[in-house]
Amino acid sequence: MAIQSGALRFNSDSGKLEYYNGEEWWQIDNFSADNATGGARGVFGGGSTPPPVNTIDYITISTTGNSLSFGNLATQRYDLASLSSTTRGVFAGGQTPTVLSSIEYVTISSTGNAQSFGDLSSARHRVRSCSNSTRGIFFGGDIVNNIEYITIAATGNAVDFGDLTTARRFMSSCSSSTRGISAGGQNPATTNIIEFITISTLGNSSDFGDLTQARYGSGGCSNATRGVFGGGVHLPSSVYYNTIDYITISSLGDAIDFGDLFTGRYCVSACSSSTRGVFVGGQSPSPAPFTILNIIEYVSINSSGNAIDFGDITSSNRFSSGACSNGHGGL
Repeated sequence: MAIQSGALRFNSDSGKLEYYNGEEWWQIDNFSADNATGGARGVFGGGSTPPPVNTIDYITISTTGNSLSFGNLATQRYDLASLSSTTRGVFAGGQTPTVLSSIEYVTISSTGNAQSFGDLSSARHRVRSCSNSTRGIFFGGDIVNNIEYITIAATGNAVDFGDLTTARRFMSSCSSSTRGISAGGQNPATTNIIEFITISTLGNSSDFGDLTQARYGSGGCSNATRGVFGGGVHLPSSVYYNTIDYITISSLGDAIDFGDLFTGRYCVSACSSSTRGVFVGGQSPSPAPFTILNIIEYVSINSSGNAIDFGDITSSNRFSSGACSNGHGGL
């Protein structure tokens, strides 16, 4: 019988747990940001109040409470992408409202202002991103099908990876250490498609399944096994969802209902530890015409249920920040 990608085994020779990535067995690293630093840190930068801001905030994901000041991006921007390794957080693209190609980075365990990293291949906003411990991936944006990558520990410009099956923007995204996931989005019709790539290779994305509803502007996060997507909006129906869905990243199939956010909203940012997913800010249609939110909520990724209050963004109410952490599912 063929071994399925994502299968686990205990190697009695090495005394280590291993997983099968579809081609070979890999030892599972027992690194934990929670153990090494006293708690995985979530970092979210930029966004719009409106107008756009360059503020960077942080939280300790294992606790609850309001966000704290981290530093500033070099450029005020929103609709940006963010990804991370265990040490670096990376912010890319977005608009000021001028559309940007620039990439910046911070050291997550410290505080301070962002530094220049390089550039995307073209200026674009509403890009989405994910990563493992070494490689960062950027999906789409501005209704293009580009997939690009960077080596997070280095600096330099993004390099071509492959293509999405459908050009789109405003997706949600997450990853395990082997797979990157992009979900939903706009092309310009609102879509429910989920696609995946193998992060360590190059190539085009492949079909994974569908979200429970077609929507864009959701927040996506994950631990090593589960991806979780919260919020989003469908146009032209103008339905703002509070839905939270989940998938098992190592498998294929449609998303399953997880629970609900406090309120329907889109332009949600999200980050995670190995146990918690955190959803930050966003834009709600109530009261009309819209409200910019400062709320932070969390879920326990391995269970299911409605989101729980975490605290508030203290610097400003805002939407479309870039969020990342040093403890997410790709590490």
